[in-house]
Amino acid sequence: MTLPIHHTDILIIGAGLAGLSAANALQAAGHNVLVVDKGRGLGGRLAGRRIGNASFDHGAQFMTTRNPKFVEQVSQWIEAGVAEEWYSSFPGQANSHARYRGVPTMTAIAKHLAVGVSVKLATKVESLKVDNHGWLCQLENGASIRSRSLVITSPVPQTLDLLSTGKVKLPKDKQDRLNRISYESCIAVMAILDQPSVMKSPGALALDDGPIAWISDNYQKGVSAIPAVTIHGSGDFSAKHFKDDHDQVARQLIDAAKPYLGANVVDFQVHGWRYSKPIIVDDSPCMLVSQNTDLPPLILAGDAFAGPRVEGAVLSGWAAAEVLINL
Repeated sequence: MTLPIHHTDILIIGAGLAGLSAANALQAAGHNVLVVDKGRGLGGRLAGRRIGNASFDHGAQFMTTRNPKFVEQVSQWIEAGVAEEWYSSFPGQANSHARYRGVPTMTAIAKHLAVGVSVKLATKVESLKVDNHGWLCQLENGASIRSRSLVITSPVPQTLDLLSTGKVKLPKDKQDRLNRISYESCIAVMAILDQPSVMKSPGALALDDGPIAWISDNYQKGVSAIPAVTIHGSGDFSAKHFKDDHDQVARQLIDAAKPYLGANVVDFQVHGWRYSKPIIVDDSPCMLVSQNTDLPPLILAGDAFAGPRVEGAVLSGWAAAEVLINL
């Protein structure tokens, strides 16, 4: 049996902040948009998880605001009740720029952006090719999606692998720019505690040395109903141990975190972010790959283009939408 071909004006691969922000802007301009993501939840690295009665932000921990348009966007999220200020300094440090969190978790922001947007989750694009009508994307389940334009917001190495499935040849200057982009990996441990941690308010700790880069107290943060922490391994530690047994690696991070917790871990889970944070980014907020080629419109976006922050992902999505609107 031949599965149906779904038609859309613009297909966006990736339901993280870049993809959802692009979808919002394109729909507001009157375009027919479909967003697909291989994951089961919205938000990409704005990720949350529940273990029993404990809840965790285990991906991006907060947002900062610099660009005036993004400042206004965060204000709107606060007004909508899906974001609030978390803190503006660590204990003993002078106040700096505010950090904002999602309410009740970081994924709330992605869910808010997805309202009114056509999104298909657990939908993996297995291959893509160019035909006379534009882009034809073959899904893992055997169905297909045909679109006039394509926006891809996945991590660049995954994007390049996908483009290679259809032997999509990129201009050399753009291929070189994409090859320069690199990412830091991160092993994230979500641990339930037997009592509240001894971490000082606001329950956030960034470390410069050793195997741990970050500890967040989800209980103090208001994310979890019971004591629970997120531990992020450092880039060096995570890269070194990424292919090791994750439970054993988690125990190393838990042991290293004990002096900061003052509590025992009674249960934990692990998630490996292979492409946690771009460490070498492209200078442009997005890339119109199809420019000066015979390819149908193809734009790459995400925090590897506008900077490795929540703000960067949103700005990149907006930039991609603006390029498509003006084509």
